[in-house]
Amino acid sequence: MALKPDRIETVTDVSFFMNSTAERGGVATISTGGSGVAMDDASAVVAYAADPSGAKPVGVLLNDVVNLDLTRQHINWHKDEVQQGGKVTLLQVGQVTTDQVAGSPAAGDVAYVDANGTIGNDADGGNNAQVGRFLSSVDADGYAKVAVNIA
Repeated sequence: MALKPDRIETVTDVSFFMNSTAERGGVATISTGGSGVAMDDASAVVAYAADPSGAKPVGVLLNDVVNLDLTRQHINWHKDEVQQGGKVTLLQVGQVTTDQVAGSPAAGDVAYVDANGTIGNDADGGNNAQVGRFLSSVDADGYAKVAVNIA
């Protein structure tokens, strides 16, 4: 589990696709040159950036993206799974409690997109985009509360 259920969803976006598997709770960034304006534009693709320097964050991923053989089993809707290549829900403004955290942030630190979609408190020389602010430090289970503002 990468997100705890105590979250506040103020602004979400459902217009992007994700073509790789991912666990919810990290920051998805634009992965293609285009972004498309239509709801079903195939060029509107996000991913977890391996190198966050210069990455453009879109939102915190609220679904698990899985790669299942759909001829053998179905998506587990109760776990909020999405098939690889499908549309995902991205939180742009709100609050999450996630374990996708890099480093040792403290309450009040600015939150930046970090490697592989994690959220960190290090701006990497100003090259990483700001995604919000930490509302807590990391607890014993590895979770931190983050106020997200990517609008």
